[in-house]
Parts: sequence; C-alpha cells; structure tokens
Amino acid sequence: MHEIDGRIRSYKDTPWCSNPKAYQNIVHEDDNVIVFKDRFPVTEGHLLYVPKKVTQQLDITRCFELAYKRGVRGICEHEWDAFNVGINNGEAAGQSVMWPHVHLIPRRKGDTPNPKGGVRGVIPMNQNYIDTTEGDWENEGGMALPCVDDNTPREEIEDWKETYIG
Repeated sequence: MHEIDGRIRSYKDTPWCSNPKAYQNIVHEDDNVIVFKDRFPVTEGHLLYVPKKVTQQLDITRCFELAYKRGVRGICEHEWDAFNVGINNGEAAGQSVMWPHVHLIPRRKGDTPNPKGGVRGVIPMNQNYIDTTEGDWENEGGMALPCVDDNTPREEIEDWKETYIG
C-alpha cells in the first residue's frame, strides 16, 4: 500500500472523534460508518460521513450512498431545496484531515448569489460557463454539439471530433 504522509491510521484519531465533545456531534453510527455534524458547517445540516475502516473501495462508497440518500430525504421532507455530496481527496483538493470522509452539504434557495456550476465553484474562475441547450440535450460545457444519429457517416463524426476536440 502506498504511504501517504500525515495519514491518520484510524477514524478514532480524527479530530471528529478525538474532540472531547465528539459524542455530541454524532448523528448516526453503525458497524461501518459514523456520521458527524460538521464543526464548521458550510450550511445548516452539513454532515460528515466517515468510514470506520478503509480497506476496500466499498468503505467510502457506502458513505457516498448514505449521504446521497440523506440528501434526497432532506428534500422530500422539505428540510432543504437541494444538496451537494462530495469529497476532498488529497491536499491539493483541500483535504485537511487525512482520513477519507464524505460531505453532505444541504442547499437552500438564496444561500449563494449564483449557485450555477455547483461543485465547479471549487475553482472559482471555472464556476461560470456558457450554458447551451440544443434540442433536448443540455450541455454544461458550452461546446457546440454535433448533429449525429446512427446513420451519420464516420468521416463526419471524425471531422467534428477534430474540429472541436482537437
């Protein structure tokens, strides 16, 4: 296994668990996952889904699944209007606690002046983009979409790829 400098060896050594009042912030715990209220919430209801072990990909995948389900439930129960689920994986991505964890960030209308771009806002200069819609296809990247179907000649598709993709 590749060693990561400063990596925490157990979820019990994370700031969420080693905090003397950590038990006050636990909202769910089972054999595989522990969920904490974020101590520095981005919005009301910000939660951290923390796998108790990290031996398989399923450990963090389970956290994503639980966070997503909770996000949907929050919408259905009118607690929030939308949500983001994400992970900061590595120092360059903003990870400050070197134990994997998934953020559920509830979103409400008006919580930011311009929510367009969502998670693209992690790099502010890339948050805004040209929104194009062609037919029934929505394209967030702003690239002109080709008009192709099953009968479009391969040369035409290759020409499009060369022109727009390079």
